[in-house]
Amino acid sequence: MKKFYRVLTVAIGAVLLSTMLSGCGSGADAGKRIVRIGHNQATDHPTHIALLEFETYVESKLGDKYNIEVYPSELLGSQTDMVQLTQTGAIDFCVASNSILETFSDNYTLFNMPYLFASSQAYHSAMDDPNITDPIFESTKKAGFEAVTWIDAGTRNFYTVSTPIYSPADLKGLKIRVQQSPTNVEMMRLLGGSATPMGFGEVYTALQSKIIDGAENNEMALTSNGHGDVCKYYSYDMHQMIPDILIGNCAFLDDMPAEERAIFEEGFLLVNQVEREEWTKAVEAAKEKAANDQGVEFIYLDTAPFQEICAPMHENVLGQYPDLRPFYEKIQEYNQLYPVEAAEGGLEE
Repeated sequence: MKKFYRVLTVAIGAVLLSTMLSGCGSGADAGKRIVRIGHNQATDHPTHIALLEFETYVESKLGDKYNIEVYPSELLGSQTDMVQLTQTGAIDFCVASNSILETFSDNYTLFNMPYLFASSQAYHSAMDDPNITDPIFESTKKAGFEAVTWIDAGTRNFYTVSTPIYSPADLKGLKIRVQQSPTNVEMMRLLGGSATPMGFGEVYTALQSKIIDGAENNEMALTSNGHGDVCKYYSYDMHQMIPDILIGNCAFLDDMPAEERAIFEEGFLLVNQVEREEWTKAVEAAKEKAANDQGVEFIYLDTAPFQEICAPMHENVLGQYPDLRPFYEKIQEYNQLYPVEAAEGGLEE
């Protein structure tokens, strides 16, 4: 029954898209190919700002052929819906969470490992290395889409309504929202908490009504999504650095003339560059607003006990997915080059 409703939702989304776009292509836009991009963030989020830069760049080069349209705030449906719409070609691109992509390719399980990266610099260097990312990004082609760039989503940490987290023992018995990923559920089990997977759009109400005791995400969730109005403790255990991924429909990309594809590829690089620059500024602004306006207390703790508990997951995942080991070992090389940095306030950026 759930599968039926999911298929129905995607079908309805496709119909709505068709209806929404009917009449387009007239006047100045006649003959242009409309390129639709969906994501689930607000219009002031770094992801949206970066995608608008992509729109401006591509249209400045190919404005006589393409009209880029960016749809924020789940206007085209949930992330899961948008991924499926990208599969079918009803839309051309969308931003997807790594956890959703894990359901299409086991390769994405790698990025969900807790404490995979030793530092932000190791994380960025590994994600910029095509020897690591290209095989993973291309692993969903059979599903009809591929990754075209990665988007920095910062460091994921625990935040709670009324119980501050200083050590793994403080998580015992707490119901913590996690992303809908087996890896995240197992992480919470090891740390002693009770994993509660749910869609991101449901989290605020669940926190407010005390269905859950907390969640885990980056600092932007406190301000952009209002979670800091309810949760008053944000603990830097730094358990994950997981990218979001911009994916594109394979048929659209493969049918594009080489010279036009080159312009789009330049645009994808621009998305990554602009989003990372905007992310650094947005996180600092979010921390300031959360502390001063929402009364959130930021807790800088010793991450070693958390890392020790989660360490067995690495070999467990690699044992289950041995093809990931070469990528994992390459990441460890970056971890050696860029170990943990002692930054002021306990966070690197």
